[in-house]
Amino acid sequence: MSKIILTGDRPTGRLHVGHYVGSLRRRVELQNSGEYDKIYIMIADAQALTDNADNPEKVRENIIEVALDYLACGIDPEKSTILIQSQIPELTELTFYYMNLVTVSRLQRNPTVKSEIKMRNFEASIPVGFFTYPISQAADITAFQATTVPAGEDQMPMLEQTKEIVHKFNTVYGEALTEPNILLPENEACLRLPGIDGKAKMSKSLGNCIYLAEEPDEVKKKVMSMYTDPDHIKITDPGKLEGNTVFIYLDAFSKPEHFERYLPEYANLQELKDHYTRGGLGDVKVKKFLNNVLQEELEPIRNRRHEYEKDIAYVYNILKKGSEEAEKVAAQTLTAVKDAMKINYFEDSELIAKHIAKYQK
Repeated sequence: MSKIILTGDRPTGRLHVGHYVGSLRRRVELQNSGEYDKIYIMIADAQALTDNADNPEKVRENIIEVALDYLACGIDPEKSTILIQSQIPELTELTFYYMNLVTVSRLQRNPTVKSEIKMRNFEASIPVGFFTYPISQAADITAFQATTVPAGEDQMPMLEQTKEIVHKFNTVYGEALTEPNILLPENEACLRLPGIDGKAKMSKSLGNCIYLAEEPDEVKKKVMSMYTDPDHIKITDPGKLEGNTVFIYLDAFSKPEHFERYLPEYANLQELKDHYTRGGLGDVKVKKFLNNVLQEELEPIRNRRHEYEKDIAYVYNILKKGSEEAEKVAAQTLTAVKDAMKINYFEDSELIAKHIAKYQK
């Protein structure tokens, strides 16, 4: 069986370092590994409209921002297919059919949906499109017969719902869909990078992100404002690592060679942590080290992005070609789904012949 990846992002703003360590960096590694037969990377604009229907320009403008971030991070259009969700009409039709396989109560129990509804203060006025987000995501994944979905742990409930839909469909109609598996980041710190304010989720709407495209001065400013240990007031005070945003970021980004270059008095991150927890190490020194680490990681991304910005027409051509290629694959899946559901009336010659024989005796 072919090994196929489907992953993507909502174009509601530029991508940030949370996206990078949570999935983008891994996507590039998987793309270059040669282990997968096909990789689809989706700019999920239709899903972004479920809670931005009154502001379509926001979504429209950010299509190119997300595409530039993808290319800047190393997504290669020769190895991966980058597509725009709304340009694949088959996804909408698949979503409609899958809706009959999921109950309202099941959607209400989805932890990801519940937390997103709470965060956006939807309460009773939940847009139906947003509420059925997990079903739409199932259509995206199954349309390309994806076997693997690289994502953060917050997406696990969504993948479980997709698996349930696949199982139900295949049980009722016959084996037509592929059940996917989630591929979590290998580094535990990358599972969910917090915002610079220490809040559990890095979010564009909360304004607590470090964006991949940000200039060095802005990155440094945000790093130096990061939440650490509120009880670590004096340098001599013992510091806590739990919930300390700076050390969580260091877990996600730092490598042994960074210490050789920027903090040679420590052999590794564990030595730095030990010093901090026993006291005698200030937050400013640790933040300066983190800034150096992040700048080294982000500089080549910024430089590549600036190069792609010089030829936006080329970027749009990548998106157009990728969407056209993806639609052909989604159309094949939709045909298989309709065949399984017995709603392929005009292609079913046996059905037509049976009715001709029945009524034209």
